Amino acid sequence: MSDRPSAVIVGAGAIGGWLAALLHDGGFEVKLLARGATLAAVRADGLIYEADGVRRSLPLQASDDPADLGPADYVVVALKGQAWPQVGPSLGPLIGPDTAIVSAMNGVPWWFLDGFGGPLQGMALESVDPGGALKSFYPVRRVIGCIVHASAAAEAPGVVRLAMADKLTFGEPDGASTPRLERLVEACRRAGMNTLATADVRLDIWAKLWGNMSMNPISALTRATTLRVLDDPETNRLIVEMMGEMAAVGHDIGLDLGITPADRMVVTRRLGDFRTSMLHDAEAGRPLEVDGLLGVLVEMADRLGRPVPFLRAVFGLTRVLSGSISGCKPGR
Repeated sequence: MSDRPSAVIVGAGAIGGWLAALLHDGGFEVKLLARGATLAAVRADGLIYEADGVRRSLPLQASDDPADLGPADYVVVALKGQAWPQVGPSLGPLIGPDTAIVSAMNGVPWWFLDGFGGPLQGMALESVDPGGALKSFYPVRRVIGCIVHASAAAEAPGVVRLAMADKLTFGEPDGASTPRLERLVEACRRAGMNTLATADVRLDIWAKLWGNMSMNPISALTRATTLRVLDDPETNRLIVEMMGEMAAVGHDIGLDLGITPADRMVVTRRLGDFRTSMLHDAEAGRPLEVDGLLGVLVEMADRLGRPVPFLRAVFGLTRVLSGSISGCKPGR
């Protein structure tokens, strides 16, 4: 790596734009892989980033051709899960011998079970990696996991506003403390972000998903904000049942969270009454992150032989909703 590390952000939307700003402020050379209106806006005006009421322009190089931008020390993938299988295999020019892939996506990523052990060790997750292409291109040794606890909005192409940032967590899948991990964490800390290095990144991903896999789809199905969903006794009961089923799958593979659904709901309530990212996508007519949040859990449960009727039902309903609003045929 050079003295000034380089990063290419793949997915220059709300979270990708926020991460681009953090790494830029932390001393990285940051470039954006973007297309269409976002690419045109960034080339014309830079990435417009607003936080704490201060709006500024970041003069970042941007292109829709990976060959113009790479190779890089870090490739930060901030795409919706359903986009990654199509985009991932095209990123070869960004990848050098020591490039780290930072997966900053919701849900269970393609590498989650590689090197993990247990009854699902090495299982190909068709829900998030059809045909195993991502595992082939980006093996787990290249990966740094990333868990985002922040809310941001892409107000227009190339314009990102940070609403709230609680913490940002990075971790090597094997739990090691490595120079590439430390450099990433320190850069985000220099930019003023509460950033942690975790020795159990899979457990942290699983813990975040425990809330997202129920709140996101139910909010999209009902068009309701989080507190309305939690305050209704029947949707609250549904969330508890879904969380119980996911907890059982986690126990089977060695991921026990050590808290109750009621404890997790307290955390959600502390964030206030907000619209989930899936609700925003539903209202905008965009495809929903169904497979990474729910389909993968059903797939894992099927392999374990564990019945998950509540997860399966909400998965099916949300998959049909996604197909209806985006004009796509439902299916895994």
